[in-house]
Amino acid sequence: MPGNSQRRGAGTNRSSKFAGKGATAGSGGRVRRGLRGRGPTPKAEDRPYHKAYKDKQHDNRQPRQGAKAPKGVGPEWVIGRNAVLEALHAGLPVRASYVAEGAEHDSRLREILSHTADHSMPMLQVSRGELDRLTGGTNHQGVAIRLPEYEYADIDDLIAAGVESPAAGLIVALDKVTDPRNLGAIIRSTAAFGAQGVLIPSRRSASMTAAAWKTSAGAAARIPVAMAANLNQALTKLKKAGYTVVGLAGEADADITDAPGLDGPLVLVIGSEGEGLARLTRDTCDVLASIPITSTVESLNASVAASIALYEVSRVRGAGSGD
Repeated sequence: MPGNSQRRGAGTNRSSKFAGKGATAGSGGRVRRGLRGRGPTPKAEDRPYHKAYKDKQHDNRQPRQGAKAPKGVGPEWVIGRNAVLEALHAGLPVRASYVAEGAEHDSRLREILSHTADHSMPMLQVSRGELDRLTGGTNHQGVAIRLPEYEYADIDDLIAAGVESPAAGLIVALDKVTDPRNLGAIIRSTAAFGAQGVLIPSRRSASMTAAAWKTSAGAAARIPVAMAANLNQALTKLKKAGYTVVGLAGEADADITDAPGLDGPLVLVIGSEGEGLARLTRDTCDVLASIPITSTVESLNASVAASIALYEVSRVRGAGSGD
């Protein structure tokens, strides 16, 4: 019966200000706090529930006829709180950031949210299940970032950069270097010693992943990386353009310091630490040269060898110019 309800507050006179308006409890600031640190709205193609995103994923993942669809997360993803935080501090380019709904806000996640907001990086909140799907079921810890797809240069771009350079052209080519951290370190050394770019093959080689970006310490944003379907054909093209191709090989008799052509347009070819240069690559080189080391060590890490060789080239060129 009206007026006899035992519910707490039943029958209490309310202010006419709220009468008939169905007043509800406030959020206590939860909504406002929840919106804090999200950054700008991501593009439609970066929102998993948007048709534009699904269309682009279909286009990018459509396998060749008879080929299996790719599994897991691609190389353009950085997964996990520590990895994401390190990537942000390293200045990696970020296309979109994702955080799972209900993710525990520890100090790392708070710093990630603060960083993305301060740098106007898009942050999209998705369900944990959706983030699982996006990252291929990896342990993402509730957060992931997606890097833009790397745009590889063409071999002609490197040749043109060499022509425009005040010094003779200098390119570093990699043969079977499969560790992306080595690739990143070599890109960094390439920038440090004034080379115009790095050349890698499309097969059996490290590519521009998040690890390579991070190890390059920002140099990947300035130094072009060209990808060739056939490394030896690309080296032959460089030779026709006037470049001397010098391959590093531990068993070579010539010292890198005494190799011919260091003061002119030059391609330094670096092989893997274990296998060295492939036979066809050796045959394509104009000369093979070595870095003298003690017999107690079999070989040098690829990025270390590249740094030493680039230093020797810069030293020879400096001496030749009278500096």
